[in-house]
Amino acid sequence: MNRIIKHRAVAPLAVAMLLTLSVGYFARPAVAQAASEPVIYLDQAWSKSDREWYYQVSQGSTVLSYDIFLNLEVAGTQELFRSDANSERYGLIAQPPNPQWNPDGLAIGLAKMTVDKSLWPGDPTGAQIGLTCAGCHSAQLNYQGKRIRIDGGVGNMFDFMAYIYALDDAMQASVKDAAKYARMVERMGASSAQAKADVRKRFERDAAKVHEYRTRTLITPYAWGPARIDAIGAIVNRMTSTETRIPENWSTPLAPTKPPFLWNATQGLWTQWRATQQDPIERNLIEAMGVFMSMNLHAKSPAEGLFESNTAILNLQKIENQLHRLAPPSWPEEVLGKIDREKAKAGKALFIDNCASCHNAWPYTWSEPNKAGKRYVMVGRVAQSYVGTDRGQFDDLRPYAITGQLSEILPGEFKGKTMLPTGDLYVFLYRELLKRALEPIKLDAAETQDLHGYRDLPTPRPAEEVYKAAPRDGVWATPPFMHNGSVPNLYEVLLPAKERTKQFYIGREFDPVKVGLDTSGKSGKFLLDTTLRGNSNAGHSFENAPRGNGVIGPLFTDEQRWAIVEYLKSIPETPGRVTPFGGPPVK
Repeated sequence: MNRIIKHRAVAPLAVAMLLTLSVGYFARPAVAQAASEPVIYLDQAWSKSDREWYYQVSQGSTVLSYDIFLNLEVAGTQELFRSDANSERYGLIAQPPNPQWNPDGLAIGLAKMTVDKSLWPGDPTGAQIGLTCAGCHSAQLNYQGKRIRIDGGVGNMFDFMAYIYALDDAMQASVKDAAKYARMVERMGASSAQAKADVRKRFERDAAKVHEYRTRTLITPYAWGPARIDAIGAIVNRMTSTETRIPENWSTPLAPTKPPFLWNATQGLWTQWRATQQDPIERNLIEAMGVFMSMNLHAKSPAEGLFESNTAILNLQKIENQLHRLAPPSWPEEVLGKIDREKAKAGKALFIDNCASCHNAWPYTWSEPNKAGKRYVMVGRVAQSYVGTDRGQFDDLRPYAITGQLSEILPGEFKGKTMLPTGDLYVFLYRELLKRALEPIKLDAAETQDLHGYRDLPTPRPAEEVYKAAPRDGVWATPPFMHNGSVPNLYEVLLPAKERTKQFYIGREFDPVKVGLDTSGKSGKFLLDTTLRGNSNAGHSFENAPRGNGVIGPLFTDEQRWAIVEYLKSIPETPGRVTPFGGPPVK
């Protein structure tokens, strides 16, 4: 029997509705979920306090002034942008107030951060609103009125692009509409001329920053949709183009992926879809850089503030350490239906024979102990040319970047170069930001080891053009599937690629039969078109053909497909089972 914990929400959430909102050059219908039922929390080995802290802890992101965010209106209405209804409209999970971690009742993934020092003249100080990793790595599965929380999961409903576009629309509407702006200022309690002037100055600065993010970092020829973000494009654009103020370095972000689930991530030998990272602080700092972390990459020299940032290094370290003890979610039979154990047993045999050589299975194969005595879960690294899934992640960025004012401070052989491979410039920048952020913290040797996940430094260079294949425990709770979210359910993952659905709606209702998303359009109106660049659902195909070029396994019978689906529903077999960080004791 799965252990399930229920908590009834204190504050009412949004009433179910269907709205069509203008977000830039594309219109996006959105559905807000009714919240009449209590939230169902599965046993993932976190306490209530663990969960609530994770939902609202700052990672250094500063989008705009906190008081402005609390009082800003949605474009076209007088509804508050931060309202539960508007948050859920874009797929954020609304939360009741929590006196310790969330007194203002922010949605999951929004956090308050107080900034004490400007990084450059005009850089914001004071209380700011920011995005956190929980916004994209927390999920809610809705099924027949039930709401199942998946901590560390795939943000299956959150439409990051649409949310930022709508935020920009809201701020631009207040710029143009004097009455709308006046209502915001009145709610903020700014009555004196000086107070109003201060609000105006901050609002214009914040509006310009959000508008730049929308029109420079995120602009694409078509929307990504819920559950998908081109994180590589967004991060590298900010790092090499926007924040360096070298607009020529911008790349079109055309490789959206779904956020990976986080259980077993800290234990894995490699992370990221492309298996490019081992060092956790580098990985987590890079993620924060993509979502409005303030950083100075335009000053002439470090003496003038170059490489200063507002990163919350110690918070990132605490988040990583808490993820060490996050368990994958077990299928809640009381809600989603009983597992056919005999069918799952047959599916396990098929999985071991056909899938486990890439997707490590419990109790897992581990690496040899490193210098710190730590072992890591081995993950498959499969060449894109073999697995054949969308290769947009490898073609996303322009090959070279202009170094501009950074040219003379580049290290070694790069010094004085006017142009570098984009990846080399990007790595140099984030490592300098990390080095600068660590200077005032002064960690001792043990704390430094912990910060870097006890990895041997320097970490090895990643392989070129490979995709990571991690263990599948808890994968049932992470639709849509493939790295780019191009397959709606587990059943279709096991089909020949040519038989998969080419267009489908990304719904908010869970499908416990095929194990994935409702694709009917009844619970979500974003239509994902797999013929568009970056959206391909090719590869990872099971068919009667030679292996390679996208074919990875045999043509299964329908009975075999359903057996494998049943097995994937059944793992992990034990609720709350945490993979030991550093590996189990060596026998």
